Amino acid sequence: MLVVASDGSLTDTRVADLPKFLRAGDAIVVNDTRVIAARLEGVRVRNDAVATIEATLVKHVDSCRWRALVRPAKRVKVGERIRFGETGESMVCLLASLDAEVEEKREGGEVLLRFDFAGAALEEAIDRLGSAPLPPYIAARRAPIENDRDDYQTIFAERTGAIAAPTAGLHFTPELIDRLVARGIAVHRVTLHIGPGTFLPVRVEEIEDHKMHSEEGCVDGATADALNAAREEGGRIVAIGTTSARILETAANKAGRVEAFAGKTSLFISPGYRFRAVDALMTNFHLPRSTLFMLVSAFSGLETMRAAYAYAIGAGYRFYSYGDACLLLSERFPRAFAPSP
Repeated sequence: MLVVASDGSLTDTRVADLPKFLRAGDAIVVNDTRVIAARLEGVRVRNDAVATIEATLVKHVDSCRWRALVRPAKRVKVGERIRFGETGESMVCLLASLDAEVEEKREGGEVLLRFDFAGAALEEAIDRLGSAPLPPYIAARRAPIENDRDDYQTIFAERTGAIAAPTAGLHFTPELIDRLVARGIAVHRVTLHIGPGTFLPVRVEEIEDHKMHSEEGCVDGATADALNAAREEGGRIVAIGTTSARILETAANKAGRVEAFAGKTSLFISPGYRFRAVDALMTNFHLPRSTLFMLVSAFSGLETMRAAYAYAIGAGYRFYSYGDACLLLSERFPRAFAPSP
């Protein structure tokens, strides 16, 4: 883990040392979303032509409809049916399959699928037939395996609804949580169901023209009260991951108090944004021209993050979902940020 102080100075350490960089009264905030088995494989039959189709569910529309990204998109048309769960020409076992009709087709390979099942029955079928929606850079190298269902979940995963893991939370173990709590550092949960918009690259010339896809999230009243109380007593709010930071900032009012929130957020945090709720941020290393790198640059400053990333590359830090972490400290942290004994 690379610790980045508010003045840009850097410290090499380990995630296991996180409690040493915090103090009693601080509050860490984790995202408890759970990743669904959103990757489905199936077949589309058109007369005698059979095509293998891969779909990644990206947005729950209603009890029986999902927006999905399909590959290859050119092989499906509106009105056609796809049978997921079977990838061969023999499609006779209905219990091992899940049928859907393509109701709409949009740009970028996105379609609207209407499944034959609805509600809990559909959720069970997706969980049974689907696999973990691994990041593209992993999926391109190997097929999903059964272990991915657990490995691509944080220990906080509880509320089903994400298509990607809040990867900063992957660094945590029950033992680390015990050490944090023993030091007087509270652990609180919020929810942001991560969608594809979080990871889409920024392709516009002007940052203000980039539109974030909305994502469902919530901060309950008890959590909001506890975080406000921690701050009033001199503690700091430490967001674990950019998703936790985004839902906290969505829930914070102009005075910086966190309020109960339940609904959709499309908050896009880029340089120039003034953080209201988050005092420190632990996250992974992100790609350039991504909304995630823009968020950390907004928190610590663009030049500071460029220098930190250059150092991280030279020092061999690992990037991406299963990579290393960095802890970003704001001006609310004292200059002498060396770990406590």
